[in-house]
Amino acid sequence: MRNVDNQLVSIIVPVFNAEPYLAQCLDSILAQTHRELEVICLNDGSTDGSLAIMQAYAARDERIRVIDKQNQGYGATCNRGLEEARGAWISIVEPDDWIEPGMYADMLAFEATFNDPADIVKTPYWRIWMPDTPEQRKLNCSYRRRIKPPCQPFIIRDAAHLLTHHPSIWSAIYRKGFLEKHGIRFREYPGAGWADNPFLIETLCQAERIVYLDEPYYCYREETPEKSKSFALNNTLLPFDRWNDMMDALERIGTRDEAVLRAHNSRGFTYLGGVLEEVDLTNDEVRAAATRMFERMDTDLVLSDAEIPPGCKRMFAELRSMPEPYVRSAPYAWGLVKQGLYNLRNVGPWFTLRTFKKYVTRKSSREGGK
Repeated sequence: MRNVDNQLVSIIVPVFNAEPYLAQCLDSILAQTHRELEVICLNDGSTDGSLAIMQAYAARDERIRVIDKQNQGYGATCNRGLEEARGAWISIVEPDDWIEPGMYADMLAFEATFNDPADIVKTPYWRIWMPDTPEQRKLNCSYRRRIKPPCQPFIIRDAAHLLTHHPSIWSAIYRKGFLEKHGIRFREYPGAGWADNPFLIETLCQAERIVYLDEPYYCYREETPEKSKSFALNNTLLPFDRWNDMMDALERIGTRDEAVLRAHNSRGFTYLGGVLEEVDLTNDEVRAAATRMFERMDTDLVLSDAEIPPGCKRMFAELRSMPEPYVRSAPYAWGLVKQGLYNLRNVGPWFTLRTFKKYVTRKSSREGGK
């Protein structure tokens, strides 16, 4: 086992108007049991008190560096952090989240048990559901206990299920040399822009050695339903844009593995379903965007995938101007049963029942009204 105590971890914290949460975030970073850290706090033109908080923390701990810059968005800000980073490992912590004390020590110790250095150490994360409300709960994410590659380290085709969930790029650490070798950087979209989407593909799909530690440390504040609805209504086409950007990255990398492409198809249907909960297919822009996305999917992979709902397959065929396909419902129904059993173990009966009710009430809209 290699010594990891002296390995420097560069933590990139991209900050824009995060005043209510920033102290909790920075306190959690400084409480890490692994002490070799450089904390790169990048103020992306905040108009609240975020900069003053960062500067106060930097005055108390020399491991913190503050970079005050004009507003450029999440991707450009993270790229500046990558340029400034001096560590062997790169981590990203968003300023409204927090991490548990053993995160870096445990991830580095786990990585050191393997003979050769890994490119990425990946973990699950904690969902902070309905944050800052009386209903707040700390839940397992939707892939904990599900990632079971045949061996470790692995490449993504052996755990492609990771590509179907929230990108969660912050529940991982990345070897800096790996990022530099492949020239991996963030897309510089305005605002937040879902820049994590292409970064997920660029990293996991080019890594030759991924190791997975099935223990959550990162606490992710989810959006409330009201904020999610507002985002969907004001950024209706953004999910399609990011799916296409991810597809562009897969094509550029030369990914042809069926498991990876099926996972990316699944993400496309998930994104479309989220849009259709708020804006249906009578919207010409949504219909056109969905059609363009479907045209980039391999028809055989979609129609043979037991995890895609039958109604979604019929919607796919309709928008592709194809004859209505024969769809067997039994494999998908069995998949739902297995998903329900997994949810019972992963998040408990109350949240499983809530998820099932939500699925039933929104099923029709997510399948284009079919």
